[in-house]
Amino acid sequence: MKVLVVGGTGALGGHAALHLAKAGHDVTISGRGPAAPQGTPLTGLGYMQGDYIAGDFGPERLEGFDWVVFAAGNDPRHVPRGQNFAEWLYRANHEALPAFFAAARQAGVARAIQLGSFYFQAAPHLLEGSAYIRSRQAACEGARAEGAPGFDVVSVNAPFMVGTVPGLPSAVFEPYVKWAKGQIPIPFYAPTGGTNFMSFRSLSEAIEGALLRGEPGKAYLVGDENLSFRDYFQLFFDAVGNPVQLEARDEELPLLPDVAIPQGRGNFISYEPDPAETALLGYRRHDVAAAVKDIVAQFG
Repeated sequence: MKVLVVGGTGALGGHAALHLAKAGHDVTISGRGPAAPQGTPLTGLGYMQGDYIAGDFGPERLEGFDWVVFAAGNDPRHVPRGQNFAEWLYRANHEALPAFFAAARQAGVARAIQLGSFYFQAAPHLLEGSAYIRSRQAACEGARAEGAPGFDVVSVNAPFMVGTVPGLPSAVFEPYVKWAKGQIPIPFYAPTGGTNFMSFRSLSEAIEGALLRGEPGKAYLVGDENLSFRDYFQLFFDAVGNPVQLEARDEELPLLPDVAIPQGRGNFISYEPDPAETALLGYRRHDVAAAVKDIVAQFG
């Protein structure tokens, strides 16, 4: 199939693009920059520059693609400096994202995946207090609402992601490795609480499974392992060979600030993915520790 991965210059989209290319598909990635990230295998894929929020993807640009994977949803990291947070999220997730899927339908795309966030499905009680989570719910619902006969839209809603793309830098995981090796002067502890974690590899498999077998209009809540933040960060220390045993503290950790824990420090979001859906999508489980080892191998 001829596949466009929007947001394919990022970590999740890039990993999915490489996974689909390895499976034999003709993959093009898109991003806001002028080219695919240099020094990565992404440069071997087709490239299309564009910004969906600016309306760069009309039907004429999407024509000819059989499948689309949309992995460019906006979160707090993407809000331009000086922009109102809630207004930007509304523009990106309530308006521009459904407009993109409408253009894909008009272009004759057969199937599209909207890669979203797990919070509103796994912890719906957080919706009332979070404009961000409400915007991700709106993105999921708005994308699927554009589905029609001949245009299947499936959402894959993922938890806290762990992994790497060869050659692609990471502002999240590279510091984790340096900290675990004692190269960053932050005390060795983890905040209390925890969540569900999933590897890039498992997610890419789930995306492929959703393209091949996903039920049109379905929003799949995917995930892998429920871990405390202490146990999660301990995986990095174990992987680099640091014998330190982390303690859990009810204290903000600079490498995982409270703003990045929507459920609030000290709280857990735990769930077990539906076994039938996991089998349908065909993604592996118990892969988080292996993903951490991959990260350490790349950034260590």
